[in-house]
Amino acid sequence: METIDRNGGSTLWHQIGEILAADIAAGTFAPGARLPTEPELMERFGVSRFTVRQALGHLEQRGLVRAEQGRGTFVHKGVLDYTLSKRTRFSKNLIEQGFEPGGELLVHEVVPATERVAVQLKLAACVPVIHRRGVMTADGVPVELGDTYYPAERFPDFDKVRLQYPTITAALASYGISDYERLSTEIEARMPTAEEARLLRQPKSAPLLVTRKVDVDTDGVPIAYAESIWPAERITFNVELR
Repeated sequence: METIDRNGGSTLWHQIGEILAADIAAGTFAPGARLPTEPELMERFGVSRFTVRQALGHLEQRGLVRAEQGRGTFVHKGVLDYTLSKRTRFSKNLIEQGFEPGGELLVHEVVPATERVAVQLKLAACVPVIHRRGVMTADGVPVELGDTYYPAERFPDFDKVRLQYPTITAALASYGISDYERLSTEIEARMPTAEEARLLRQPKSAPLLVTRKVDVDTDGVPIAYAESIWPAERITFNVELR
Protein backbone atom coordinates (compact mmCIF):
# COMPACT_ATOMS: atom_id res chain seq x y z
CA MET A 1 0.00 0.00 0.00
CA GLU A 2 1.38 3.42 -0.99
CA THR A 3 1.97 5.84 1.85
CA ILE A 4 0.03 9.09 1.94
CA ASP A 5 -0.09 11.72 4.68
CA ARG A 6 -3.22 11.07 6.73
CA ASN A 7 -2.49 13.77 9.30
CA GLY A 8 -1.45 16.69 7.09
CA GLY A 9 -3.30 19.70 5.79
CA SER A 10 -4.02 18.26 2.35
CA THR A 11 -7.06 16.04 1.80
CA LEU A 12 -6.51 12.40 0.87
CA TRP A 13 -8.25 12.72 -2.48
CA HIS A 14 -6.09 15.72 -3.41
CA GLN A 15 -2.90 13.85 -2.52
CA ILE A 16 -3.99 10.84 -4.57
CA GLY A 17 -4.92 13.08 -7.48
CA GLU A 18 -1.50 14.72 -7.42
CA ILE A 19 0.26 11.34 -7.30
CA LEU A 20 -1.72 10.09 -10.29
CA ALA A 21 -1.12 13.38 -12.13
CA ALA A 22 2.62 12.92 -11.56
CA ASP A 23 2.36 9.35 -12.87
CA ILE A 24 0.69 10.67 -16.03
CA ALA A 25 3.33 13.39 -16.47
CA ALA A 26 6.11 10.81 -16.03
CA GLY A 27 4.60 8.54 -18.66
CA THR A 28 3.66 5.76 -16.26
CA PHE A 29 0.20 6.01 -17.82
CA ALA A 30 0.56 6.86 -21.50
CA PRO A 31 -1.97 8.93 -23.49
CA GLY A 32 -5.01 6.77 -24.13
CA ALA A 33 -4.13 4.27 -21.39
CA ARG A 34 -6.70 3.20 -18.84
CA LEU A 35 -6.00 4.04 -15.22
CA PRO A 36 -6.22 1.30 -12.59
CA THR A 37 -9.77 0.42 -11.54
CA GLU A 38 -11.38 1.95 -8.48
CA PRO A 39 -10.81 -1.24 -6.39
CA GLU A 40 -7.15 -1.28 -7.47
CA LEU A 41 -6.69 2.34 -6.44
CA MET A 42 -8.52 1.70 -3.16
CA GLU A 43 -6.03 -1.07 -2.43
CA ARG A 44 -3.01 0.98 -3.57
CA PHE A 45 -3.79 3.91 -1.30
CA GLY A 46 -5.86 2.26 1.43
CA VAL A 47 -8.83 4.60 1.03
CA SER A 48 -12.56 4.38 0.36
CA ARG A 49 -14.21 4.27 -3.06
CA PHE A 50 -15.62 7.75 -2.41
CA THR A 51 -12.11 9.16 -1.90
CA VAL A 52 -10.87 7.49 -5.10
CA ARG A 53 -13.79 8.93 -7.05
CA GLN A 54 -13.03 12.40 -5.70
CA ALA A 55 -9.41 12.03 -6.85
CA LEU A 56 -10.44 10.85 -10.32
CA GLY A 57 -12.98 13.66 -10.57
CA HIS A 58 -10.19 16.11 -9.74
CA LEU A 59 -8.09 14.72 -12.60
CA GLU A 60 -11.02 14.90 -15.00
CA GLN A 61 -11.71 18.51 -14.03
CA ARG A 62 -8.08 19.34 -14.84
CA GLY A 63 -8.48 17.77 -18.25
CA LEU A 64 -5.93 15.02 -17.62
CA VAL A 65 -8.35 12.08 -17.91
CA ARG A 66 -11.80 11.24 -19.21
CA ALA A 67 -14.30 8.82 -17.66
CA GLU A 68 -16.18 6.42 -19.93
CA GLN A 69 -19.20 4.74 -18.36
CA GLY A 70 -18.74 1.00 -18.10
CA ARG A 71 -15.16 1.13 -19.40
CA GLY A 72 -13.11 3.08 -16.88
CA THR A 73 -11.00 6.21 -16.72
CA PHE A 74 -8.55 6.96 -19.53
CA VAL A 75 -5.63 9.36 -19.89
CA HIS A 76 -6.31 12.10 -22.42
CA LYS A 77 -4.47 11.97 -25.71
CA GLY A 78 -1.68 14.12 -24.36
CA VAL A 79 -0.32 17.61 -24.45
CA LEU A 80 -1.47 19.65 -27.43
CA ASP A 81 1.48 20.59 -29.66
CA TYR A 82 0.23 23.94 -30.91
CA THR A 83 2.03 25.47 -33.88
CA LEU A 84 2.46 29.25 -33.92
CA SER A 85 3.20 30.49 -37.41
CA LYS A 86 2.11 33.16 -39.87
CA ARG A 87 -0.88 31.00 -40.81
CA THR A 88 -1.96 29.59 -37.45
CA ARG A 89 -5.54 28.29 -37.45
CA PHE A 90 -7.01 26.87 -34.22
CA SER A 91 -9.30 24.22 -35.74
CA LYS A 92 -6.67 23.04 -38.24
CA ASN A 93 -4.06 22.72 -35.49
CA LEU A 94 -6.33 20.47 -33.44
CA ILE A 95 -7.77 18.35 -36.23
CA GLU A 96 -4.30 17.50 -37.53
CA GLN A 97 -3.49 16.01 -34.10
CA GLY A 98 -6.71 14.06 -33.80
CA PHE A 99 -8.48 16.41 -31.39
CA GLU A 100 -12.06 17.59 -31.81
CA PRO A 101 -12.08 21.41 -31.71
CA GLY A 102 -14.90 23.18 -29.92
CA GLY A 103 -15.70 26.30 -28.00
CA GLU A 104 -18.16 28.44 -26.10
CA LEU A 105 -18.73 32.16 -26.61
CA LEU A 106 -18.93 33.95 -23.27
CA VAL A 107 -19.06 37.61 -24.32
CA HIS A 108 -19.88 39.54 -27.49
CA GLU A 109 -20.02 43.30 -27.14
CA VAL A 110 -19.06 46.53 -28.85
CA VAL A 111 -16.84 48.69 -26.65
CA PRO A 112 -14.50 51.69 -26.99
CA ALA A 113 -10.98 50.56 -27.84
CA THR A 114 -8.52 50.74 -24.97
CA GLU A 115 -5.19 52.38 -25.68
CA ARG A 116 -3.48 49.01 -26.13
CA VAL A 117 -6.16 47.62 -28.45
CA ALA A 118 -6.24 50.83 -30.49
CA VAL A 119 -2.46 50.76 -30.97
CA GLN A 120 -2.46 47.10 -32.02
CA LEU A 121 -5.31 47.60 -34.50
CA LYS A 122 -3.95 50.98 -35.67
CA LEU A 123 -7.14 52.77 -34.72
CA ALA A 124 -7.85 56.06 -33.01
CA ALA A 125 -8.36 55.87 -29.26
CA CYS A 126 -11.89 54.96 -28.13
CA VAL A 127 -13.02 53.91 -31.63
CA PRO A 128 -15.69 51.17 -31.33
CA VAL A 129 -14.33 47.62 -31.48
CA ILE A 130 -15.98 44.22 -31.23
CA HIS A 131 -14.88 42.28 -28.16
CA ARG A 132 -15.43 38.52 -28.10
CA ARG A 133 -14.40 36.34 -25.17
CA GLY A 134 -14.58 32.58 -25.46
CA VAL A 135 -13.29 29.27 -24.17
CA MET A 136 -11.83 26.97 -26.83
CA THR A 137 -11.68 23.23 -26.24
CA ALA A 138 -9.91 20.10 -27.46
CA ASP A 139 -12.07 16.99 -27.06
CA GLY A 140 -14.21 19.01 -24.66
CA VAL A 141 -11.27 20.05 -22.46
CA PRO A 142 -10.54 23.80 -22.18
CA VAL A 143 -7.21 24.73 -23.78
CA GLU A 144 -7.65 28.46 -24.39
CA LEU A 145 -9.48 31.42 -22.89
CA GLY A 146 -9.27 34.26 -25.36
CA ASP A 147 -10.28 37.90 -25.73
CA THR A 148 -10.33 39.01 -29.38
CA TYR A 149 -10.95 42.49 -30.74
CA TYR A 150 -12.06 43.46 -34.27
CA PRO A 151 -12.65 46.91 -35.83
CA ALA A 152 -16.42 47.35 -35.51
CA GLU A 153 -16.74 49.53 -38.61
CA ARG A 154 -15.13 46.87 -40.80
CA PHE A 155 -17.23 43.97 -39.48
CA PRO A 156 -20.85 45.13 -38.99
CA ASP A 157 -23.28 42.58 -37.50
CA PHE A 158 -20.38 40.23 -36.80
CA ASP A 159 -22.30 38.42 -34.07
CA LYS A 160 -24.99 37.35 -36.55
CA VAL A 161 -22.58 36.67 -39.42
CA ARG A 162 -20.32 34.48 -37.26
CA LEU A 163 -23.23 32.15 -36.49
CA GLN A 164 -23.63 31.40 -40.20
CA TYR A 165 -20.14 29.95 -40.60
CA PRO A 166 -18.28 27.04 -38.96
CA THR A 167 -15.03 28.96 -38.39
CA ILE A 168 -13.75 32.50 -37.88
CA THR A 169 -11.79 32.16 -41.13
CA ALA A 170 -14.97 31.45 -43.08
CA ALA A 171 -16.82 34.31 -41.40
CA LEU A 172 -14.02 36.75 -42.23
CA ALA A 173 -14.09 35.59 -45.85
CA SER A 174 -17.70 36.77 -46.07
CA TYR A 175 -16.39 40.30 -45.44
CA GLY A 176 -13.93 40.01 -48.31
CA ILE A 177 -10.96 38.83 -46.22
CA SER A 178 -9.64 36.25 -48.69
CA ASP A 179 -6.64 35.46 -46.49
CA TYR A 180 -4.90 36.72 -43.38
CA GLU A 181 -1.75 36.00 -41.44
CA ARG A 182 -0.26 36.56 -38.04
CA LEU A 183 1.89 39.66 -37.88
CA SER A 184 3.34 39.16 -34.41
CA THR A 185 3.07 37.02 -31.27
CA GLU A 186 4.13 37.72 -27.69
CA ILE A 187 4.40 34.88 -25.13
CA GLU A 188 4.76 35.08 -21.37
CA ALA A 189 3.87 33.03 -18.29
CA ARG A 190 1.92 33.86 -15.14
CA MET A 191 -0.40 32.34 -12.57
CA PRO A 192 -4.19 32.36 -13.07
CA THR A 193 -6.83 34.31 -11.26
CA ALA A 194 -9.56 32.32 -9.53
CA GLU A 195 -11.97 33.07 -12.40
CA GLU A 196 -9.45 32.01 -15.06
CA ALA A 197 -8.73 28.77 -13.22
CA ARG A 198 -12.46 28.06 -13.02
CA LEU A 199 -13.08 28.69 -16.72
CA LEU A 200 -10.07 26.60 -17.76
CA ARG A 201 -10.89 23.87 -15.20
CA GLN A 202 -7.43 23.85 -13.68
CA PRO A 203 -5.93 24.41 -10.22
CA LYS A 204 -5.05 27.96 -9.18
CA SER A 205 -1.55 26.64 -8.49
CA ALA A 206 -0.99 25.61 -12.13
CA PRO A 207 0.70 28.22 -14.37
CA LEU A 208 -0.64 29.71 -17.58
CA LEU A 209 0.95 30.63 -20.88
CA VAL A 210 -0.19 33.99 -22.24
CA THR A 211 -0.15 34.96 -25.92
CA ARG A 212 -0.88 38.28 -27.60
CA LYS A 213 -1.15 38.39 -31.38
CA VAL A 214 -2.14 40.62 -34.27
CA ASP A 215 -3.67 39.31 -37.52
CA VAL A 216 -3.45 41.34 -40.74
CA ASP A 217 -5.12 41.05 -44.15
CA THR A 218 -3.24 40.70 -47.45
CA ASP A 219 -2.68 44.47 -47.49
CA GLY A 220 -1.07 44.39 -44.05
CA VAL A 221 -4.02 46.08 -42.35
CA PRO A 222 -4.78 44.74 -38.84
CA ILE A 223 -8.10 42.90 -38.64
CA ALA A 224 -7.86 41.33 -35.17
CA TYR A 225 -5.97 41.59 -31.91
CA ALA A 226 -6.19 38.76 -29.38
CA GLU A 227 -5.00 38.11 -25.84
CA SER A 228 -5.27 34.44 -24.84
CA ILE A 229 -4.35 32.29 -21.86
CA TRP A 230 -3.54 28.59 -22.10
CA PRO A 231 -3.12 25.91 -19.36
CA ALA A 232 0.63 25.23 -19.41
CA GLU A 233 0.21 21.56 -18.47
CA ARG A 234 -2.01 20.93 -21.52
CA ILE A 235 -0.12 22.70 -24.29
CA THR A 236 3.30 23.14 -25.87
CA PHE A 237 3.94 25.93 -28.37
CA ASN A 238 5.92 25.09 -31.49
CA VAL A 239 7.08 28.38 -33.05
CA GLU A 240 7.76 28.29 -36.79
CA LEU A 241 10.11 31.08 -37.87
CA ARG A 242 9.79 30.67 -41.63
